[in-house]
Amino acid sequence: MIRYKMTLPLQKNTIQSVNKLALLGLVILFFLISVPGTAQNNLQTEEKMQWFQDAKLGIFIHWGLYAVNGIDESWSFFNGYISHNDYLKQTDGFTAKNYDPVAWADLIKKSGAHYSVITSKHHDGFALWDSKFGDFNAKKASVAKRDVLSPFVQALRKQGVKVGIYYSLPDWSYQDYTHHTRDSMRYKPADDPKRWNTFLHYYQGQLTELSKTYNPDLWWFDGDWEHTSAEWEAPKVRQMLLDQNPRAIINSRLQGHGDYATPEQGMPVTRPKDDYWELCMTMNNSWGYQKNDHDYKSLNQLIGIFTDVISAGGNLLLDIGPKGDGSIPKEQEELLTGLGRWTQKHKEAIFGTVAGIPKEHFYGPTTLSKDKSILYLFVKGNPNGEIVLRGIKNKINRIWVVGDGTKLSHKVVGKIYWSHYPGIKYIQVPDYVLDKNMTVLAVLLDGEIELYREDGSVIESN
Repeated sequence: MIRYKMTLPLQKNTIQSVNKLALLGLVILFFLISVPGTAQNNLQTEEKMQWFQDAKLGIFIHWGLYAVNGIDESWSFFNGYISHNDYLKQTDGFTAKNYDPVAWADLIKKSGAHYSVITSKHHDGFALWDSKFGDFNAKKASVAKRDVLSPFVQALRKQGVKVGIYYSLPDWSYQDYTHHTRDSMRYKPADDPKRWNTFLHYYQGQLTELSKTYNPDLWWFDGDWEHTSAEWEAPKVRQMLLDQNPRAIINSRLQGHGDYATPEQGMPVTRPKDDYWELCMTMNNSWGYQKNDHDYKSLNQLIGIFTDVISAGGNLLLDIGPKGDGSIPKEQEELLTGLGRWTQKHKEAIFGTVAGIPKEHFYGPTTLSKDKSILYLFVKGNPNGEIVLRGIKNKINRIWVVGDGTKLSHKVVGKIYWSHYPGIKYIQVPDYVLDKNMTVLAVLLDGEIELYREDGSVIESN
């Protein structure tokens, strides 16, 4: 136990001084009791989140009825672009006839992803598994006539890929849920608590099913904006899931009861304040399959976004949208295959690393080994023979090209004997070592990286 030694000026025979001392004693007692518990909780969180922090890349899968006609998932009827009845007719086209969960898992593994998150149920309420809560699911309500979630989860497990389950808290098709469309609300919880409790039993029952059947490593909630934490019973739900699996990770969309932040589509310009975060992003402009959306990001653009994300200490959750028959569009498959080639070649600079250095020291993404003695530089395009490192106090012991081991040379310019300014380090990068997508260099330092963050020096001797 930590001991604290204090000297307090006491005034004898004054009740005020005694009261102050008693109050201070209570504060110290509370500090001694609470801090060890807080430290223990922080340690448990760090241990639980370690695989997530090391993973760097996940694959998101949006698959549901919306893939049949290639329309906006759930939002198409909620926003009035199509009637709810016409939306539901897509059950006749959800065949899954070309669905190959083993091939899906194999492609995800080859992409370099360490986890995958699939939409078990979107806001439309259509479930991919055979739920005992309601009949609106792939087995009972679609021509597929089967549970399509279970074989995919099994295939992921065989590949050693962590399993993430996306679950929509709202269910706009369920008669006892509050919201139906943007212009149609069935009721408010305060006005009909019995009906709301019916819905709570339904959605929490589905979560219990998913938890016990699949024991996911990660929960990805969505739609929490429609109700408060108290209305969702979010603390109860979190505890229920952790009782089943204490090491389960929960995203931020459970009204403040999650473990990590989830910015969507837009890459944060500055590093998020959260210790753990994940950018979820589409390959084109649509989450689910849309046959008219061919506006795909290039492989170089995806790699650029990915390296910016890991440079800032985050993960990328990259989305694919299979068709209603279960096949993955060729553009998406090609992008995952290309990404896999690049991540496999440069895995030492990606997986298990930590956030890199500020960009004023190197104009590009960077990561660091866990002991911070190796600095990885992600070089975009052709640097025309050299790249520049600024403000690195350490001596460089060795530089090599990640993926082929070619040793590179460097020189230091501007290092003056009387100043602790470290000079500018120029690294020679010949054209023949460049990767066709993005080149990665490893810089071995003489110890944990030290950065010069001062203004410079005035000449006092020459």
